[in-house]
Amino acid sequence: MKNAPFHLSLPCSSINETKAFYVDVLGAEQGRNSHLWLDINLFGNQITFTKSGEFDFSFKSYKFENTILPSFHFGVIIDRETWNLLYKKLVASSYEITTEVTFLKQQNGEHRSFFIEDPNEYTVEFKCFEDANEMFEQ
Repeated sequence: MKNAPFHLSLPCSSINETKAFYVDVLGAEQGRNSHLWLDINLFGNQITFTKSGEFDFSFKSYKFENTILPSFHFGVIIDRETWNLLYKKLVASSYEITTEVTFLKQQNGEHRSFFIEDPNEYTVEFKCFEDANEMFEQ
């Protein structure tokens, strides 16, 4: 895969204010969303904002579907073949994959993700969409 869009997940105090800034001020596109999170297409890269109130790192996680995820993480969106190869490589390594799950099954934006902590304790997500064209569709 030559071009891999970047994924960044950040906490925010207001979904509405965040949407207004990125969509109305910057002209970015709004993607999938709920009252607790918002995807923004910023030049082909996916930024997910999760509502966390005043963020002081005491809100370390949020729930998406039935999975608890870290509020603060970043990642990359890759094709399925690259995702499978990297997943197998990491499973065979000394690093532990903390979560592996398929989100939005049989819905718009269905994707597989796995999460792993780097040596600095940053959580990195690797995701692949069932249909890459649905990365920002609502």
